[in-house]
Amino acid sequence: MPRTTTSGERAAPKASLGLPAASSLVIGTIIGTGIFALPSALAPYGPVSLVAFGVVTLGALALALTFGSLSKRVPASGGPYVYAREAFGEFAGFLNAWSYWITAWAGNAAIAVAWVGYVEVFVNTGHKTWISMTIALAGLWTAAAINLTGVRNMGAFQVITTVLKFVPLVFMATIGLLFIDPDNFGAFNSSGQSALGAISAAAAIALFSYLGLEAASVVAGRVRDPERNVPRATVYGTLLCAVIYILGTLAVFGTVSHGALGDTVAPFTDAANNIVGGSWAGDAVAVAAIVSGIGALNGWTMLCAEMPYAAARDGLFPGSFAKLRGKSGVPSFGIIASTVLASLITVFSYTRFEDVFTKIVLLSVFTAVVPYLFSAAAQLYWLLVRGRETLSRRRLARDVTVAALALAFSYWSIQGSGYQTVYYGLFVLLLGVPVYVWLKRGQGEYGDTSVVAPAAGAPLEERAPETPAPPKRLTRGPGTKRVGGTHKHDTHRHQD
Repeated sequence: MPRTTTSGERAAPKASLGLPAASSLVIGTIIGTGIFALPSALAPYGPVSLVAFGVVTLGALALALTFGSLSKRVPASGGPYVYAREAFGEFAGFLNAWSYWITAWAGNAAIAVAWVGYVEVFVNTGHKTWISMTIALAGLWTAAAINLTGVRNMGAFQVITTVLKFVPLVFMATIGLLFIDPDNFGAFNSSGQSALGAISAAAAIALFSYLGLEAASVVAGRVRDPERNVPRATVYGTLLCAVIYILGTLAVFGTVSHGALGDTVAPFTDAANNIVGGSWAGDAVAVAAIVSGIGALNGWTMLCAEMPYAAARDGLFPGSFAKLRGKSGVPSFGIIASTVLASLITVFSYTRFEDVFTKIVLLSVFTAVVPYLFSAAAQLYWLLVRGRETLSRRRLARDVTVAALALAFSYWSIQGSGYQTVYYGLFVLLLGVPVYVWLKRGQGEYGDTSVVAPAAGAPLEERAPETPAPPKRLTRGPGTKRVGGTHKHDTHRHQD
């Protein structure tokens, strides 16, 4: 069991991830099965979705730079949760942790569904629903089992799967471009909407492919030298993924006919077969996609546990999420609980929904963009309040511009998700409010009501002495320090 400090707080787990493992976590969580299934999801919009992909890429890079800057100021686990809490208080921090946690396990369900499409290149070619569902559940629980063995094993597995998944993606992003046939693209905008409407709708789906760019900041406390390695892993990992994404998707659009692209469940497999001929190339891509999917599930399962773990240590999530298991310090409750929820939504999706992948993708995007929006706002807050004191005018102007673009991009992504997605996303987000009330009960932060009021007309000297209010938590932005000893953690000094 992890050692305990004198205050009763559990010691922070050892930082086990170096720059290669942190970079692999970013790349591995960004590049999952989403990119392998994305061309089919974008096919109804036509090539105009490539424009949307370009816009989303710029927004993702702005977010990556923003997370990189924030992780230098607050190098502790929790990422968006920590940034929102430090800038706007505990309730904002809780909402971000809650929203991101939903993204993580719901996104795992979406990854598992897309992953099944490539597994079924070899088995269950008739796509029987119960077999597909069983395969998806097997993927979810395999990733959970790997995470339960420890952070070091999880990191090693992530590096291996990241290397393996790059082979077919690099092939499509380079050699595949030589086989593009313009006739395969079809109508530029085949959605029936206006060009702007099609771009906004396609962008909401495309953004799912970039979810995970903040992965290194979420586990910053487990990264060695986080002030240096987390920003590098975040920015460079996102840049590399962006190049592979855009070129690879362009190649698939140009090598698979528009009509066939909308019907296939494994578009990269079809594209490889069309380029090389026969089926062996497509089978190789399918194997790589299967490896990629397991790698993505492995990384996201870690995030499923790390975000609530960071919040639980501050009393903003149920205490069970803060318990560590074994010498490796694994938050096993978070891993198991999140995988159970992902399993339930996977089963429900296969038995209730049509167009499973797209619906879960849009919900995951909405609940991810909320923490992105708060993180960009936290960066703007810090720059406007303290930036003039610490940054040159040129650097301040640049960082404000990047943060403002990230904030605007987050708002645009929410708008593009559609009314139904925003409705359900807001509903699940607000489900966290009763949880917050339950967590804060009895903490006395809003005044002590335990003293019984004296009877009416009692002499003043007979009344119970006034109980001093508990010390108030100071509202502060990143870069300042807490006053007093009332809190367990100082996220500026303590590396989670």
